[in-house]
Amino acid sequence: QWIDSGNRTCPITKLPLSENPSLIPNHALRSLISNFAHVSPKESSRPRTQQELSQSQSQALISTLVSRLSSNASKLESLSRLVRLTKRDSSIRRKVTESGVVRAALDCVDSCNQVLQEKSLSLLLNLSLEDDNKVGLVADGVIRRIVAVLRVGSPDCKAIAATLLTSLAVVEVNKATIGSYPDAISALVYLLRVGNDRERKESATALYALCSFPDN
Repeated sequence: QWIDSGNRTCPITKLPLSENPSLIPNHALRSLISNFAHVSPKESSRPRTQQELSQSQSQALISTLVSRLSSNASKLESLSRLVRLTKRDSSIRRKVTESGVVRAALDCVDSCNQVLQEKSLSLLLNLSLEDDNKVGLVADGVIRRIVAVLRVGSPDCKAIAATLLTSLAVVEVNKATIGSYPDAISALVYLLRVGNDRERKESATALYALCSFPDN
């Protein structure tokens, strides 16, 4: 269905697919998904686990964050709680990423509200802890936002932005992408020169990670 709709990128990583991709239907997985989708929650009388409760909470928070009708205050509350939920739970990080919340978080990074910006950067940093998310975040345009924050953000936002670059640079292809982005490395060098102790530490760490790629 994705291909038939005219898409020519991977829906997860956003990387381009070949002209005629060789796709093999996974009927076993399709069957499992179909069976799972038809199981009614009422069929299970067991109490929900803490993980299931966290996932239920995250879905409500995601809905608030992506809604265009939500106020900055409600978005900030959702971001703050999502940051806590995604800090240690890998399954929640994957669920949040798959929900489409990244775009909403990136819009908040563009906000003039520094608190909203800081919380959205913290959420993106948590999501980047999953290796499977690192390339997708770059494809979604996170580098442009990070570089802008490194230039004009608050000290805390600049430090988180530099840490986010370090996390993304774990993947080799991202090192090349970040290094080739206009002003990315120069913004880190500038922060290393004029930033406070935390900013200098995080920018130095990011530069160290990026410079393991020879072209950088």
